Amino acid sequence: MRNLRDAITGLKIARRAKRPAAEPRCAPLLASRYRHRQRLLRSSREGLSQSRERVGSLRHSKDQASGVVFNGHYHDEAQLQDIQMTRHKLISSATALILFSTTAPVLAGGSHNHPEENGTAAAPLYIARKATDLVAPMNWTGPETIKVKLDTVEVTGRLADGASYHYWTFNRKVPGPFVRARVGDSIEVELENLADSSERHSVDFHAVTGPGGGAVATDAAPGETKGFTFKPLKPGLYVYHCAVPLAAQHIANGMYGLILVEPEQGLPPVDREFYVMQGEIYTSQPFGTKGKLTESLDRLLEEKPEYYVFNGAANALTGDNALTAKVGETVRIYFGVGGPNKTSSFHVIGEIFDKAYQLASLTSEPLSDVQTISVLPGGAAVVDLTLEVPGEYVLVDHALSRAARGLVGKLVVEGQQETRLFDGASIKSTEEEHHVSLGT
Repeated sequence: MRNLRDAITGLKIARRAKRPAAEPRCAPLLASRYRHRQRLLRSSREGLSQSRERVGSLRHSKDQASGVVFNGHYHDEAQLQDIQMTRHKLISSATALILFSTTAPVLAGGSHNHPEENGTAAAPLYIARKATDLVAPMNWTGPETIKVKLDTVEVTGRLADGASYHYWTFNRKVPGPFVRARVGDSIEVELENLADSSERHSVDFHAVTGPGGGAVATDAAPGETKGFTFKPLKPGLYVYHCAVPLAAQHIANGMYGLILVEPEQGLPPVDREFYVMQGEIYTSQPFGTKGKLTESLDRLLEEKPEYYVFNGAANALTGDNALTAKVGETVRIYFGVGGPNKTSSFHVIGEIFDKAYQLASLTSEPLSDVQTISVLPGGAAVVDLTLEVPGEYVLVDHALSRAARGLVGKLVVEGQQETRLFDGASIKSTEEEHHVSLGT
């Protein structure tokens, strides 16, 4: 029973620490999150109470016919099994409540009253980061100090045509800035949580060897600036993200990015590089709704997003923001999944990856001639391809239903048509062949 007593004691401590006196007077979004948290707490408490009553009734029932002894009482085998199962449920309920008390969304007391430069429903910011917005390869001569300045900014941004959303961002864009370093460098991270933020924010770099990936050192309340320094020890392409509870909520709202740690000898050169990340957005309103959309914690916890996005917004990497290149060029895509929940099957329709650095391991031999590569939430991949035929190529997650929810990008390739490799006009229709055969 010691584990049971410890769980109940922890529950009482969590209750005293986390129970607010009254519902806070705050913006509707914060109030909604508060009510959601209270519903989960009540549900866990009810389950805990029922389990305790069940254990009590079973412990006081006696059956002398069976020789099984449990806590000084006689029970038959069925009763003993029932007691053990109920104890397990009780401990699970208490543990779940304690964990939720420590990982529930942190209410910072803000009101989402942001300055107009952070965007409005009538004039939302364009938050989607262009795929070309990344640090170019460096002429590396030895270890350097890389300074990374991250501002955590809550903005109203354009999610889709006619629809805006309240994003939480690094530097007003999704994904956050692309960070580039090499093994042996020193990286100085400074995170400033703007004073008008309604939430605490932090950053966890998967490239860090140290507690929380830096999340503990950078956990900042609105108006605070925190930081830390680290040395990247292992090459790779790594995700970074906000880690303040509920971390999944902060990530879904746009707080993720990539850091490239090149090996000391660097990577093989290519003609063009692109930065692409996949994410999910969980709105209360159905996909396609116009106006200012709001987040849904229920959909987030159920893992049922309304939108799937490349670089923060629906169809963000199309039109003027499509990736562009020329026939004969080599292209490298740094691809990551912020998530927070869904795995991507990344694919470029009409192309084959010459090289795929699986799991973004840059010291392993890359795979050759790959059609589709799986990338886990919080994971990344690097893919190289050579462009041989002009035209439009579509970037997708090959879970293709997601394309209908905004997950589409374009790679536009210009250059001389090579009919030896592909001739889209070489096959005549049946009607054309009929006319030719008749001589008409």
